[in-house]
Order: sequence, then structure tokens, then C-alpha cells
Amino acid sequence: MPKARVTFADIGVTVTVPAGSRLIDVSEHVGAGIPYGCREGECCTCLTQVLAGGEALAPPSLLEDQVLKDNLVPRGQRLACQAQLLGGEIVVRPA
Repeated sequence: MPKARVTFADIGVTVTVPAGSRLIDVSEHVGAGIPYGCREGECCTCLTQVLAGGEALAPPSLLEDQVLKDNLVPRGQRLACQAQLLGGEIVVRPA
């Protein structure tokens, strides 16, 4: 099974996880500082800046793309709750 290496620049932790993992789940597992309010209905609280390796993420879904556009989110940021790891290496930090 393909793997992905994720570095959380805010805490200096790198982990290897199975491809297909969601960025928010990995963040939560390692204690990274990506906040989220999805479960409380606060969309966009999990904005994450992709510092390197954006190609390691699946393209935004239609829902994520619309939320990013509606909130005028700058390029290079993704919703951690939606961002799915494909493989390769990526470096992120909370936006």
C-alpha cells in the first residue's frame, strides 16, 4: 500500500501514514496544532497552509473548492478535514 510522509512544521514532527488518510486525522493523532470546528459546524477553522508537496494531496473536492472560494481563501491553503493524502511527501502548518 502506498505511503505518505507528512511534516507538521508547527511542531517539527514527521510521520508516515497510509495513502488515503485525511490530513485532519493525522494531525489529531500526532497532536499537531491544526484546529478544527467541523464537528461544531464551524467550517474553515481547519485551514492548513501547504508549504511544500501539494501534489501529495488529492485535488479539492467540489465541496472543498466551493468552501475555499466562498471564503476567499488564498492559494496554497486547504481544508485539513477534506484534504486526502495520495502519497509522497508534504509539509504543512496551521494557516
